[in-house]
Amino acid sequence: MTESFFDLAGKVALVSGAAQGLGQATALAVARHGADVALVDRNLDGANATGDRIRAMGRRVLVVSTDVSDPLAIRSLFERVDDAFNRVDFLGNIAGDGHLAAPEDLAIVDLMRVLQNLVVGRFAMCQEAGRRMLAQGRGSIMNIGSLASTTALGRGHVAYSMAMGAVVQMTRELSTEWSHRGVRVNCVAPAQVVNPSLDARMRADPELEQRFLAGIPAGRLGQPRDIMGLAVLLASDASEWITGAVIPLDGGNLAMNAGGTPGRDAARHGYPPMTART
Repeated sequence: MTESFFDLAGKVALVSGAAQGLGQATALAVARHGADVALVDRNLDGANATGDRIRAMGRRVLVVSTDVSDPLAIRSLFERVDDAFNRVDFLGNIAGDGHLAAPEDLAIVDLMRVLQNLVVGRFAMCQEAGRRMLAQGRGSIMNIGSLASTTALGRGHVAYSMAMGAVVQMTRELSTEWSHRGVRVNCVAPAQVVNPSLDARMRADPELEQRFLAGIPAGRLGQPRDIMGLAVLLASDASEWITGAVIPLDGGNLAMNAGGTPGRDAARHGYPPMTART
């Protein structure tokens, strides 16, 4: 495989949540490989800071503050992208808010807000990007899901998990409908990735990080940079036969049985030493 497979020169990427975290890391990664980038975030100062870093690479940048739960605002966003670039080759569909509440206490209005944000908004982004990619005959969409897309988290995540389950099925359906017309749709499902919200939760509960790490064989929480290589792969021609996939980004979390013990803890739990066999 040659380096040219990962060359994104001449392509345009649209990345939501670009002010920080996975969105910022995705935007920086595709820009480093040659893409011009439209950056979307409610945090306009943060998105502009990301844009300054990308402009320094010699790329073209458009920064837009958009409510990604509002289909009308999303339509306006894509019209601005049309004016600036006249194409979209890659969508990093990342921004979105959840809500924590015990199932018996979850207000329906909060459930509807999460579904509007993470399901309706995600779909509207895919729909607008997909229309343009279908007209071009090619393109790639990377939806961000979660391990909660396929396994339960508990801890008040019921609204978030319902929404993320829908994101996975949305991804599979769009891939099935669009792949034969050149548009690939995949979903990345992270485990716990460090961000300001997670930092605040871990400060409030000193035991939370260790509970997370007990299920991550790789022995650390995720960092935003962990998505960079995967984003470039999915944006590039190197992944032209990858579509409809749900790709864990989780340090081995999903692969490990809920009652499993990471190898690093084997001795502490009485795991017998390996004996040589002939």
